This record gives sequence, structure tokens and C-alpha cells, in this order.
Amino acid sequence: MTRKARADAVGNRQHIVGTAREAFAAEGVDLPMREIARRAGLGIATLYRHFPTRTDLIRAALADHVAACRADMRAAQAEPDAWIALSGAIRRFAEHQIRAPGLNEALLGSGDAGAAFRDDRLAHAAALEQLVARAHQQGVLRHGTSAADVRVALTAISSLRTTQAERRPAAIRTLLDLLLAGLHSTDQRPLGTGRRVWPSRISPAEPRGDAGVEDAT
Repeated sequence: MTRKARADAVGNRQHIVGTAREAFAAEGVDLPMREIARRAGLGIATLYRHFPTRTDLIRAALADHVAACRADMRAAQAEPDAWIALSGAIRRFAEHQIRAPGLNEALLGSGDAGAAFRDDRLAHAAALEQLVARAHQQGVLRHGTSAADVRVALTAISSLRTTQAERRPAAIRTLLDLLLAGLHSTDQRPLGTGRRVWPSRISPAEPRGDAGVEDAT
């Protein structure tokens, strides 16, 4: 292969990845491979030459986003305040949905998206379990709430990705506030830091810590 041919091949691959990333972000990962090729202005054979399977394409297109989600969870685990850690992780998930609806299928979805990032999904689930357990230890999570319950909340946020673009941010943030208010403990017991957090004072601002946000689920 000549140097020009190799450069063209690399350029085509990068173009396909960028096209797929934008398409998956806007419409989800179920978009047909042929449609991705059409949007990229390339033949379907060229697309399959670079990405033999849909899973290969999803893995390449969503790699940066999943890396950002991974960084989000590391930041949450490093936060000593259990409520800031858990609510911050949920808030950042919601912000991903506002900016790039559909991308979080890599962590919540099944099928091709789930196959592409199976290890990340398992790690994300384990980290969430830890955040929930720590929140219970510090008395800041409503009694009886499980990690599965929190995942239901994430799924509810994700379901709003089909909302009209101009209405999506307000809808997601409204749902987010309602969900966090429901998850927060009403016991008003002191945290490990010795201060109290009152449900009526949950701040809408971004939590402390490096969010590691992409752009990016």
C-alpha cells in the first residue's frame, strides 16, 4: 500500500468514527450501518472494511464518551461526602444526556452497545454499588434504596433523550431535581464531616471534583 493510500484509509476511518459518533449521539446506536455510510459519503463496503461489525464501530465511536464516564465515576469515588459523590454522579449522567442523548446506551444498554463496553458496564455497576453503600453508611440516602433503584432513576433520565431538543434540558433537569429529592434521606442526620445536609438545601450547582466530562453516555 502506498503512503497516499494509507493516509486515505486513516482519513476514511477517522471520518467514519466522527460521523458515527454524531449520529449515535443524536439518534442512538441502533442507526443502520448503511445509514452511517451514507452520512459519511462512503460506500458500505468501505465502512465494513474498517469496521467488520457494528460492535467494532460502536466501540470506536463511543470510546471517548465511555472514558469520560469512567473519569466521572472515579471523581465520585474520590469524593469523601457520600451525598455529593452519589448525587454528583447522577447529575453528570444527566448532563451527558442533555448534551449527547443516546450515548449512555453504552453503559445502560444491551445488544451491540452493551457488548462493546461490557467490562465498563460491569465496573460502572460495581462503582455505583459502592456509592450507594457509602451513602447508606453516612445516613444520606433514603432508607431501603438499593443500587438497582438508583439505576431505575438513571434509566428514567435516559428515557427523556427522545424529548424535543429545545425541551430536553429543562425536562431532564426537572426530573433530576425530583429524583434527587426522593433519593435523599429525610433523617437529617449528620454526615461524617459533622455537618448536616437538609433536603430543602440541595444545590442545583455542579458538585465538587473533576467531572471529566466528554464532548461526551
